[in-house]
Amino acid sequence: MKSVVSGLNRNLEKILKTFLFFWLLLCLYRILFMAGMTEYLAADCDFSTVCTAIFSGAKLSLQTAGGITLFMLVGIIAESICHRLKYFRYICAYSAIFVTTLLFVARFPFYQQFHSGFNQMLFTALHEDMYALFMSLVDEFQLPAKLALVILLSFAITCVFNKWLSRPIGFKLWSGLSFRVQTAVLVLCTYVVSTLSLYGGGWSWRTGVNWENAGITNDTFLNESILDDYQAIYRAYANQMRMEACNGLSFTAQDVENLAGRLTGKDGGNDLSVYLAKSAQGEKIAKPQHIFVIVSESYANWPLLDKYADLHIADSMRNIIAQDDTIYTSHMLPSGSSTVGALMTMVTGLANSNLYLTTMPEALAKPYLTATAPQMKQLGYETGFWYSGPATWENIQEFCLAQGFDRFYSRGNIAENAAGSVWGADDEYLYQAVFDNIDENKPSFNIILNTSNHSPFNIDLAAKGFDAEAVKNALPENERNNQELIKELGHFWYADKAAGEFIAKVKAKYPDSLFVFVGDHADRYNIDKVPSMYERYTVPLIITGRGIDKNMLPQDCAGSHIDIMPTLIELIAPRDFTYYSVGKSLFENKIGENYGFWITADAIGNTDELTDKPQFFGKEILPDKAQLEDYINAVRAVSWWLGKYGTIIDGNMLQQ
Repeated sequence: MKSVVSGLNRNLEKILKTFLFFWLLLCLYRILFMAGMTEYLAADCDFSTVCTAIFSGAKLSLQTAGGITLFMLVGIIAESICHRLKYFRYICAYSAIFVTTLLFVARFPFYQQFHSGFNQMLFTALHEDMYALFMSLVDEFQLPAKLALVILLSFAITCVFNKWLSRPIGFKLWSGLSFRVQTAVLVLCTYVVSTLSLYGGGWSWRTGVNWENAGITNDTFLNESILDDYQAIYRAYANQMRMEACNGLSFTAQDVENLAGRLTGKDGGNDLSVYLAKSAQGEKIAKPQHIFVIVSESYANWPLLDKYADLHIADSMRNIIAQDDTIYTSHMLPSGSSTVGALMTMVTGLANSNLYLTTMPEALAKPYLTATAPQMKQLGYETGFWYSGPATWENIQEFCLAQGFDRFYSRGNIAENAAGSVWGADDEYLYQAVFDNIDENKPSFNIILNTSNHSPFNIDLAAKGFDAEAVKNALPENERNNQELIKELGHFWYADKAAGEFIAKVKAKYPDSLFVFVGDHADRYNIDKVPSMYERYTVPLIITGRGIDKNMLPQDCAGSHIDIMPTLIELIAPRDFTYYSVGKSLFENKIGENYGFWITADAIGNTDELTDKPQFFGKEILPDKAQLEDYINAVRAVSWWLGKYGTIIDGNMLQQ
């Protein structure tokens, strides 16, 4: 072992130079790709945005360079043990450089064809006719010539690399250091390089760059350029694994047809469009000029309960709820346990059914029958989706546009100097960007997805006016020294405050606006160590604006994310307007369900145990067990079939 460590000490310079070489090569290839594809840059893209993309890409490529260095470490260790094995290291170096260069050359035609870096089409190609695919590459992309170019270029770069590696930098002091000191330096350098590699240019995941949060500019081409080719391939692999792990549910076609009938009370045969069609009962308020649906990160319902009022972390929403033009229900479940679950449902109208819609070809081909944006456009609205984070997160930009939104806005559309975290700009900057883009002459429908109430919880709360001492004093005795909890509660306070200020600001300037506020999920942190299901999993639904009356919703209404858009449509749509939804409006719905739970106005329970182990928060009244089971199965089965196979229920599709 000592001989190996001694060898590594002697070759520490080679390890660091290998890391630096491949990092610079990846950065060079990125710049050359940008320079060679400038026609794909947006017309309004400026030099500072390009520099931002280059810098972010350089950070991300530290991760890739670290991976390549690990591969090269095998050759370096072999050479340190036996000098004759340097030829093995030469082979390793040529292999790494050849693959890197091949991917670089291949990226140009791939982007020209698909307007993307390497993506899931790589896996689609595995199912193609390989001979036909090969001949297409030969004829259309001059494969032999380009392959020869890659081989020669890789050989030349390998020669440069080997010379660079064999020529000492001149650390004369290094050889004079003791074995222990050399080992300590080796460990320190390994730690620094490994950390930067692991976290993509940061000291933790909070400050680093990864493929999901890399798309920070407002230019699609630059966002794709930030990912080096290895990162793009990993993205394709990760998305493919997500999709393959979410094959849906195991209902038969006949099951789906039967459950659709029980859900809607219709006989639609094998056509889901018949089952899911609904006719609006007539507008309950004058049609608003602007609609804003705020899907707020980790905004649980429990801080709005009276027992937590002394914390004063939800005062903005409390004040809005108290107003006469507001309706509020606490009998609401989120679609999933994470933000992407809320995203998928709010965009498509489909319930959680074990499908990863943001990466599915079916969801990216055209809007679903129940999709939100196309139906709001039929009501005369221009549709926009606002997200404070990078456009590449969960494939959100492509997904939202494919599902019919006219516009998509992300971190690149928010002030460049806006404070924030790796997940996105702070809420106040997101809301300001939305406010600045309101066109008073065009009716607009906007979904806003924020991120501030999410770790790493790095907002300067004191500067925003958060009274940490007051919150501390309102906590139970055993939690008053829990600084992490106080910081988390402070970020909830910030999200609440920013949303309240935005709503008030828009109401003042555009009084004919309507606001829907809902949490994307709960289940992140509670004061109670063992919270009830109700406190742990429910989110609030708040609707406020001109014409809203406090008593509009029945006291016994209950629902989940799938019921929000039907509720909104029933508020504003003219009589007999036809729309499509899996959920029902809260003017009539009495049950909510999601990935693991059900809820009514009085009780909540687990969907696996149905009514066997409920928890009551109102009257001790339970829904009928058989009807509850049918409802849960129906919304899941219908959402699964529509999401995967479309509107026609045909058992032959299951065999494909």
